[in-house]
Amino acid sequence: MNSAFAKTFRSGIQPVEIASALRREMDTKAAVVSRDRIIVPSTFLVHLSGDDATAMHGLGSALLDELNVLVADHARAQGYSFAGPVNIALEADEKLATGTVRVESSATSGGGRVTWQAVISTGGARHVLAKSRTIIGRGSDADITINDSGSSRKHAEVLWDGDHAMLRDLGSTNGTKLNGQRVREAQLSSGMVITIGRTDLTFQVVPVSAPARGRRGDDATRAFGVNP
Repeated sequence: MNSAFAKTFRSGIQPVEIASALRREMDTKAAVVSRDRIIVPSTFLVHLSGDDATAMHGLGSALLDELNVLVADHARAQGYSFAGPVNIALEADEKLATGTVRVESSATSGGGRVTWQAVISTGGARHVLAKSRTIIGRGSDADITINDSGSSRKHAEVLWDGDHAMLRDLGSTNGTKLNGQRVREAQLSSGMVITIGRTDLTFQVVPVSAPARGRRGDDATRAFGVNP
């Protein structure tokens, strides 16, 4: 491409790697709101090492312009919707090594923002994962208790760090399935179905409104001398 993406550097991060990181962040944070709507973050803060940030800054506004187009195209192709105007900013992070990238995202709507909450639904009940470790099983001491003779007392657990989730079987007698496949440990994505005995549990990451806060992304953008 005759564009900022075509620019390559002898060392450090490449523009195409930033593009891949943004697509990956959108896919990871995609949340099913209804059958016809999947929302994704609309504000992205790209963390780069000091040297990489300087190199990307040298591309001027062309890089951010193309990243905005890429994000919009990926959303359109995947059927995603944004909760607010798309904003992408670059920020130098001296904690990062040259050649690495970290994307921080949020979904803004109006004057507030949206955070992401993990829930498990089964039998009409909806359980919010308020803890980093949630145990599912037949026992009364499980965090999510299911009345299923095919379940062990402590059958499986879901680990949630606020961004990513993991399903882990706890040595159950009859095993745990994820989307119909038996697993011992697997990463969870929104919409996946966990089967324990005859019980199906649906894992979802859903948006939750939160109070407005300062627009950090705008400050970072101004620091780089480019307009979103």
